[in-house]
Amino acid sequence: MTDDVILPHGRTVAAPTWSSSLKVLVRADSTAQVRTSLSLVLTFALPLILLVATGLGKNSAVLGGPAFRISLALTVGLVSIGTVGYSLAIARDRDTGVFQRLRVTPAPTWTIMASRWIVQLGAVLVMAIVVLVVAAVFVGITLPPQNYLFTVLVALLGSAVFLSIGQAIVGLIASADTLNAAGRLLYVPLIGLSLFGDSDRLGMTVELVSRWSPGGCLETLLSAAMGATAWSGQSWGALFASFGYTVVFAVIGIRWFRWVAH
Repeated sequence: MTDDVILPHGRTVAAPTWSSSLKVLVRADSTAQVRTSLSLVLTFALPLILLVATGLGKNSAVLGGPAFRISLALTVGLVSIGTVGYSLAIARDRDTGVFQRLRVTPAPTWTIMASRWIVQLGAVLVMAIVVLVVAAVFVGITLPPQNYLFTVLVALLGSAVFLSIGQAIVGLIASADTLNAAGRLLYVPLIGLSLFGDSDRLGMTVELVSRWSPGGCLETLLSAAMGATAWSGQSWGALFASFGYTVVFAVIGIRWFRWVAH
């Protein structure tokens, strides 16, 4: 059932439903995503370059096995899309008044942000598939059929984690310029911490922090999804921690998000 909107001269038209509003928003956001060349580079080029580069040279084995190379490429892609690309796009649209104009449309407020998340999750899905295909065809890294499905599902979960972190950042930081600097500062730790979750070379404290960081939890889950390690209690812990990160950062981002630039 939809509410009617009364127009001048007594005419009435049916108000758009939330589903029709969401459909229109997703179509518009998808078009904007495709037309943004920088977004496409962050989505595909950087993870693929990293995947190939980590296999070059005689000492490439020092960087880790095939599963590690794929998980590192996926982690870089997820951080680029969620924490950096998403937050910057939201801040830019807020500064230019896009959200202010959208809020006066009949579309429910929640559909505006849901549309952005759907588009980003779609980009992550495509990115994960492309990375796995390139790994199989050009790098010679193949997985059992079921592990491909598990890896893509874990990548989508990781996307939710890093999107929620991006939402929290853009909710707490009003200025797009400040957010740009903050995103660059967070880029290295979010990726770097995932590298030391299984190594105590920098001490037990660094290992513990790395293992339970968002990137460390993602690395644990990807390793299990690809069959490099067995599913264990640590894997369950990483799964619950990832859901926890998503909820906490999403709540922060929604609670303090400003729809209008100040």
